[in-house]
Amino acid sequence: MVRVLVAAPIHGRAIDLLRSTGFEVVVHEYPGEDELVGLIRGFDALIVRSKPLVSRRVIMAADRLRVIGRAGVGLDNIDVDAAREKGIVVYNAPAAPTQSVAEHTIGLMLAVLRRIAYADRSLRRGRWVKKECMGYELHGKTLGVIGMGRIGTAVARIAHHGFGMKIIYYDIRRCPKEVEEELEARCTNLETLLREADVVTIHVPLLPQTKHLINEDRLRLMKRTAILINTARGGVVDTEALVKALSEGWIAGAGLDVYEEEPLPKDHPLTKLDNVVLTPHIGANTVEAQERAGIEIAKKIIEFFKSK
Repeated sequence: MVRVLVAAPIHGRAIDLLRSTGFEVVVHEYPGEDELVGLIRGFDALIVRSKPLVSRRVIMAADRLRVIGRAGVGLDNIDVDAAREKGIVVYNAPAAPTQSVAEHTIGLMLAVLRRIAYADRSLRRGRWVKKECMGYELHGKTLGVIGMGRIGTAVARIAHHGFGMKIIYYDIRRCPKEVEEELEARCTNLETLLREADVVTIHVPLLPQTKHLINEDRLRLMKRTAILINTARGGVVDTEALVKALSEGWIAGAGLDVYEEEPLPKDHPLTKLDNVVLTPHIGANTVEAQERAGIEIAKKIIEFFKSK
């Protein structure tokens, strides 16, 4: 019998699917590294989300493990090289969170430009801050998309068709011609994008070449009225430089769902700034996205063992 360790909360339908196939499923949510090292022996498959950490140590402790499934997109928490060395297949569910993250990205744009979070905080403290909350419309503004993959394209689609935004983008690969035509999107270099965009939104993975892609020099290229949105990975932005940019007014604001250090420390400098909206890595945290991710990864694991 195939034994599956589910080490993070996934949708009940995904667990039912695995069990209905005849697999034994053991749920043990978010074990620490030491605990996972002890747990992993005797399991053929492992399912995680952005946690727990599946380190080289965990992988080397496995005696039967043949497949790791990430119910989501990023593989930051999985040592893919170690898995490859042991012949362990790693799957993810890249399409599942697209709509949810795209909608959250748009939500952060609105929250920053209309000062929604600041207004809410102030009212709860008994302050009527109408004069301080003069905002901006999205309509007619230029959206600069860094990374025009699934999520970046979905954000651009909502922004263009829903808000009448102009789209420019930067990517190592150019979009299909039909996508550019549909969105009236212009491909450009990163520096031009940062200079021209009113809203810059990041949708690239965290890789050695994207670490601190947005640094002090590049933040200084942005308009003083522009805002930065990051729902990708925290390490793509140099946090120290961003705090400086927000504090000194190089840019008007930011909306962040991801951070270089997660959870974000209680007294982090970002929490002291009124021109930034912070959410705790919830871009893909919808019922619909989690159901799609769980079912997609369950189906991939089932197909893997059926094919063997």
